[in-house]
Amino acid sequence: MSASHEDWSPSSALNDSPVPKHEQLRAILLRLAKDQLAPGALLPSERTLMDAYGVSRITVRAAIGRLVTDGHLVRVPGKGTFVADSAVQSTLHLASFTQEIEAQGLTPSTVVLTAERTTAPPDSASALSLARGAEAIHIRRLRLADGRPVSVDDAWYSAEHAGGLLGIDLTGSIYRALAAEFGHQIDRARQTVRAEAAPTDVAVLLGMEAGGPVLSFDRTSFSGDLAIEHARSWYRSDRYALSMEVRL
Repeated sequence: MSASHEDWSPSSALNDSPVPKHEQLRAILLRLAKDQLAPGALLPSERTLMDAYGVSRITVRAAIGRLVTDGHLVRVPGKGTFVADSAVQSTLHLASFTQEIEAQGLTPSTVVLTAERTTAPPDSASALSLARGAEAIHIRRLRLADGRPVSVDDAWYSAEHAGGLLGIDLTGSIYRALAAEFGHQIDRARQTVRAEAAPTDVAVLLGMEAGGPVLSFDRTSFSGDLAIEHARSWYRSDRYALSMEVRL
């Protein structure tokens, strides 16, 4: 796979058929993004594509727009259109980030940004059934897959049930540590997922534009009836996707 489009040449021509030209071009560009260019590679310019396929700028933009919407390409204002990174595919189930990434055949890694015992914010205190103003364990981490930033996790843990977290290696799976070292197997969670604009500090850590699209998770995790963790997480939407099976 090439890292750029410098050696690119049209692989096929558009034809007069019932299939609209923007759909034909979309299929060609999708094959280019999947088979010839590496993630992060710059797509040929609109002018190059117009000249190569003898189509209008409107046709090119329609084809590219569909691929951007579908998550195959990413537009960067002032720089061009790039091949999107392959997204980690997550099904709706209870697993740690480390388990999810390992299941994809990728290598997880973590940068610990904050590890402290301090006053829990009101929403976390409520989620953990703590008194207002009570202390909790605060751990904020940047999570990566094969060295690429995927998410920022900002989590609070009950100091009563997980106070020993500050004494262990926090670059691995905290869920595994909770089960193995503290006897609290995380067996259920309540979680809300929404799309939102990346806060500036999160965007910097994830290597994206401030205000860019992220998936925001708000999760309270339990071991039996005990609320152990309250976490907010922000995932790059071009590197993480949720999948599910829906039945009647």
